[in-house]
Amino acid sequence: MPAARPLIMVSGCLMGLGCRYDGQIIAAPDCGAELARLAAIWLPFCPEQLGGLATPRPAADLVGGDGAAVLAGRARVVTREGTDVTAAFRHGAEQVLAMARAQAVTAVFLKARSPSCGLTPAMGVTAALLARHGFRLREF
Repeated sequence: MPAARPLIMVSGCLMGLGCRYDGQIIAAPDCGAELARLAAIWLPFCPEQLGGLATPRPAADLVGGDGAAVLAGRARVVTREGTDVTAAFRHGAEQVLAMARAQAVTAVFLKARSPSCGLTPAMGVTAALLARHGFRLREF
């Protein structure tokens, strides 16, 4: 019996889905080649949509710390118009974690420079929650 192919979760915007905050589909880095090399099955996700936010939606930023600080209640996620969307970002992160656990995900490919998914310049809310639970993260 052949070994099961690994299941990798991928930020939906990296896979060409129109889930980016502004609804735009952007030319994504070639993470498809790496997925093919891994012979993986991929599962796209968008924590902001899973948290209940619409697309398009106002851009948001981490305020007062990174995603780990948001999870600890020491920082917030706020739109550029000043609306606090911390609860939606936290809820979306929890939904992604539940999906990753339920599907026995082996790794997660994340969108860079995102208040949800980014690892740099600051770790996003979803990235921080997944890292806390031991998931292997890769940023594109």
